[in-house]
Amino acid sequence: MTQQIPSTEPELAGVRNFRDVGGLPTEDGRRVRYGVLFRSGHLAHATDEDAAFLDSLGLHTIFDFRNASDQKLEGPDVELPGVRNVNLPLSDPADGAEFWKMVRDGEIEQLREILGDNKAANRMIASYRKIVKERTAEHARVLHSLAEDSVPALMHCAAGKDRAGLSIAVTLLALGVEREAIVADYLESNAKHRRYKVHRSSSSAAAYSPEVMELLAPLFDARAEYLQAAFETIEETWGGVDAYLEQGLGITPEIRERLRERLLD
Repeated sequence: MTQQIPSTEPELAGVRNFRDVGGLPTEDGRRVRYGVLFRSGHLAHATDEDAAFLDSLGLHTIFDFRNASDQKLEGPDVELPGVRNVNLPLSDPADGAEFWKMVRDGEIEQLREILGDNKAANRMIASYRKIVKERTAEHARVLHSLAEDSVPALMHCAAGKDRAGLSIAVTLLALGVEREAIVADYLESNAKHRRYKVHRSSSSAAAYSPEVMELLAPLFDARAEYLQAAFETIEETWGGVDAYLEQGLGITPEIRERLRERLLD
């Protein structure tokens, strides 16, 4: 099958971190097909123009990995006619409404206590490990759905970085995409125009001080060490990707082949 030429990445006004995952190389020389797998931040603030663009993609399924707190904070996704919406909440790397209230309020003493001394980065690493180990049913459902009928598909969480990033990474592992390419795609979320905009309720200068921004940085960064922790957890828990997919997620070689037929050129 001929490789499609990717369109110029759109600049969406109300959707952060949108991109087509097409073009990534597999270990056996194939590439992810353009126009079948997309990732982004939440769609709650999509403008009419954004919605028209998303509608033009011919999406079959949108996988929303946000939890109830996220949806209450940001709102529900924009509705696209004829698109199936599947909500599969995954644990939040910085979960808890109280935590995010502290972030929005910029309470420096509390933030120092819970995020200082490398606690923020360690929190992220622990969360990535936990999602891989404990959310096998959700990741299994995503891969089974993609193998059956759910493409083109869009995966998103709040920022499109952590929960969506892990789910995209798991999908790419199943397709046999090169590990370096998976990490490179993940790190694309660090681009300034992609980064999540947290709503800050405090107008005080302290809430925007360099120290507060430094404390929060590990939560909003895509860091290779986070994704590497997920890969290490797969190795430690299942002994490798093949065993993880088959024993952890119930993805047989036959299902993997169907995935490859649907998603690869």
